Amino acid sequence: MKVFVLGVGATGSLLVKSLVRQGHHVWCGDRDPARARDFLGAKSAIIVQQVNARNLHGIVKAATGCQLLINACPAVFNNIVMRAALKLRAHYLDTASHLRANPFRPEQFRFDQQFRENNRWALIHAGAAPGLTNLLTAQAAAQLDGVDKAEVRIYEETASDAPVSQWSAESSFDEAVSRPRIYRDGRFRFGSRFGERELFRFPAPIGGVGVVLAAQDEVVTIPRTISMNRMDAKIGGMDIDRLRRWYRQGKLRQSRGLSPVRFPPTPTPVAMTTLVQQGILHNERFALAVLVYGDKQGRSCLIRWDALFPSMFELRRRRIPSSPIAWGTAHLTALFVKYMPHEGSGVYVPEMLPDSARRDIVQAVRRSGIRLTRRVKYVKLVNEHVPV
Repeated sequence: MKVFVLGVGATGSLLVKSLVRQGHHVWCGDRDPARARDFLGAKSAIIVQQVNARNLHGIVKAATGCQLLINACPAVFNNIVMRAALKLRAHYLDTASHLRANPFRPEQFRFDQQFRENNRWALIHAGAAPGLTNLLTAQAAAQLDGVDKAEVRIYEETASDAPVSQWSAESSFDEAVSRPRIYRDGRFRFGSRFGERELFRFPAPIGGVGVVLAAQDEVVTIPRTISMNRMDAKIGGMDIDRLRRWYRQGKLRQSRGLSPVRFPPTPTPVAMTTLVQQGILHNERFALAVLVYGDKQGRSCLIRWDALFPSMFELRRRRIPSSPIAWGTAHLTALFVKYMPHEGSGVYVPEMLPDSARRDIVQAVRRSGIRLTRRVKYVKLVNEHVPV
């Protein structure tokens, strides 16, 4: 396809390279083309135009002729970029929601009818978390006779002597100051910020980690597609512990705005190498788990998926100067592009994809260097975590 990518930072630049390897014709737009070049590499022949994501006309002008418009910008621009895709009569893809107008319903859903009228699809939440987490939840649910609850558990670790952003600083700040959404007794509601702490065991080499409620988009879409009683998402690791400490100190408030000290710009590949050489950045890790509880043939059943992403140093050995989160999101987004059924129309989330597409993506994930495992356990009422 002819693909236009808006936003060429840590994730967008890797996505562009993956799409080119898939054989797509790709060009890009970014508010800072010089910085975009730093991420793409000096030898890259990819065209990068200066585009402001707040300017609908500018996006349409730069992306004219594209068949797919990918929004790799912060989610606050979703409405503008989706309108641009409709004007271009192009398919659309993004990785997250902003959830400001309605905290329990993604803003992208309001465009469903317009995409249907254009006979075009819009795939939202097409990344790692959300994205792969949605897909794995749907895979587990399809193997159960009924679902009681689903849990998403995420591990993020940036081992550094100073704050370093693994991905978009703007998106990271927006997530940090948002109230967690939970689904309890068949209803959406807010959870307590950094609340409901528990000990969760991730696969080695991570092990037991304290996790707390976090604002994750999966929680507001999966229960709409898969009938269940409860769902929540929790994050653990050094990054969330630091945010939790700042919140308790009163330093993490929407009204205070984004602090470049606490949320610095995502380092370019050259800057990341410098941080490593200076001994400031030691390593970065990313992992996720999905646990789906239900019943199968009259017995209580737990299906658990784990995904362990290559660490920063494992990626560097592969000559990929990237954080695990940026690489994982870009890689999964490229797989969603590859396996998305092109005959569909309307707004989709990953859990709505047909079985064949879900299976193809899972198989591709297994081949990509992401350690993906699945376990099935017949239980009574035993959880995989211990409250602390």
